[in-house]
Amino acid sequence: MATTPSLDPSDLKFINSSLEGTDTLLERGYPGDDGSRQPIHTVYVPADRFNTGFVAQWGAEAQATADAHGGLDRLASLLGFDDELAAQITGRVAAKLASEPIEDLRLDFEDGFGDRGDDVEDAAAVAAAEQVAAAVAAGTAPPFIGIRFKCFEAPTRDRGLRTLDLFVSTLARAGELPEGLVLTLPKVTTVAQVKAMDFAVGRLEQIHGLGAGRLRFEVQVETPQLILGPEGTSPVAQLPHVVPGRISALHYGTYDYSASLQISAEYQSMEHPVADFAKEVMQLAVAGTGIRLSDGSTNVIPMGDGIEDAWKLHGRLVRRSLERGYYQGWDLHQAQLPTRFLATYAFYRQGLPAAAARLRNYVERVEGSVMDEPATARALAAFVLRGVQCGAVGTDEVQSLVGIDLSQLTALAHPRLAHSTSK
Repeated sequence: MATTPSLDPSDLKFINSSLEGTDTLLERGYPGDDGSRQPIHTVYVPADRFNTGFVAQWGAEAQATADAHGGLDRLASLLGFDDELAAQITGRVAAKLASEPIEDLRLDFEDGFGDRGDDVEDAAAVAAAEQVAAAVAAGTAPPFIGIRFKCFEAPTRDRGLRTLDLFVSTLARAGELPEGLVLTLPKVTTVAQVKAMDFAVGRLEQIHGLGAGRLRFEVQVETPQLILGPEGTSPVAQLPHVVPGRISALHYGTYDYSASLQISAEYQSMEHPVADFAKEVMQLAVAGTGIRLSDGSTNVIPMGDGIEDAWKLHGRLVRRSLERGYYQGWDLHQAQLPTRFLATYAFYRQGLPAAAARLRNYVERVEGSVMDEPATARALAAFVLRGVQCGAVGTDEVQSLVGIDLSQLTALAHPRLAHSTSK
């Protein structure tokens, strides 16, 4: 049987040459997820409310609210969890509320702060940076923390840039920037605004001697113009490639986006069809780029006579987002923390046995009722890894159920990262 190929070296050279652009695009534009931790939520508070004791206070208030309504066990039952599942998660959630009740905190200088005049906002921007630095030094800051400043539309552009400058510059002068520093650019409508943000943070890096790319930022998708531009294209899909490596996440803005499409206030929701369409476009736009996604918020707050209905709604919406591949969302009130963690932990605990079994079969090359391909194995490993990172799953469980340690799990979830690290 002949084994000599028909294509000669010149044919292969032509093909390789014609695909150089594709190879470069895939390598630079679609590097994949970097395997680092993604927070499961972002808490938004007016910037001047933050102090070194803020996170612990929110955790204590969240636990107290749950206790006043029958405790976490009662809340788990309210969300529809059986006793076995509740037993797996309530202790973990109580520990989470005591040790890390907020994973990502955004000090808000936009809608949550308003227009209080330049002198007041200048002082608040400096004070916020000082409080963040103090919290990091004291060990009371959440893993991720930063600010949302005013948008780059003409009426607020200078004010937003000034607040960004004062906050970052104060932090830089105080010493090393927090490892989990996050900057949020809201109400983006055009690619040009994102390019302007890239320029601004690039200049701040130069001025303060920071490494190139140190200041990454999130883009809030709150306008229909970012989903479908005037040329009939999708500007959001261009963002990862016009400022490569600079954008860390896209966050969906429930209420601004819905209002822009004339959705009546009563029907503005994370689960409205216009929200689902926008979020699906966002998923397509950043697939493979390493840019993370976050769902928005519900403004139905667990308070007063409607507290149980609000908890049920919040828990259901958290679960809905997770099932649709949105592993992060916004929380606006401390009473939303218990349902955030209960619903999230339940998602990972319920899926753990099947995911671990399939992953173990894949690792040990055991034939089972499901034949998983490498792509599915990556998804299974990523699911378990996210559960570990948020506290729903223990590393000892991974070792017991899958037969691998955390580094091996990470390598399975992100093989491209593991390959590049080993070079």
